[in-house]
Amino acid sequence: MSQPIYPLYQPQVLQETCEGICRFDVRDQMLANRELELCGPIDAESAAILIRNLLYLQRADAVAPVKMFINSPGGEVQSGLALYDVMQTLSCPVTTICLGMAASMAALVFVSGARREMLPHSRVMIHDPLIGGGLGGSALSVKARADDLMRIRDITGEVLARHTGMTLERVFELTAQDTYFEAEAAVEAGLADAVVASL
Repeated sequence: MSQPIYPLYQPQVLQETCEGICRFDVRDQMLANRELELCGPIDAESAAILIRNLLYLQRADAVAPVKMFINSPGGEVQSGLALYDVMQTLSCPVTTICLGMAASMAALVFVSGARREMLPHSRVMIHDPLIGGGLGGSALSVKARADDLMRIRDITGEVLARHTGMTLERVFELTAQDTYFEAEAAVEAGLADAVVASL
């Protein structure tokens, strides 16, 4: 007999006001504290939510720092690059904090933070962009997809090189396969700035 599936509990914050007790989602309190989270896959929806929140925080205060907590396996390159581009346009610094794992496209978002922090047992994984879905069609369509994939590889490689201080050649050596960095190794490689023991 299968186990029942229970929805994840989203804690509510209770606050007493002159109008009585107000109840709101803990994520609302995080946003008020200029804290965001990238947890789970990067796709059009998750990127749009983060972009919307970043733009809101930029308008609210153009210089106060923002914290982005990341625990993600990565995801869609184009959605991740949209989030990256917005982060680079902001005047308020975005500190990225890796809890658990920042892999693939999430690693690129993580390393682009104004300050990059990792908890002691977190990891970063980088690799070349992957082909999504089945590869099929005419020889010309397959070549077009391969050419586009190489263009994306160049773009993501240049971003990693820019934010880590590595040469592009070194980035391509590391991304030729899945390359994992524990927290201290990530700092040594220029992928992170510090390992922290408190948030």
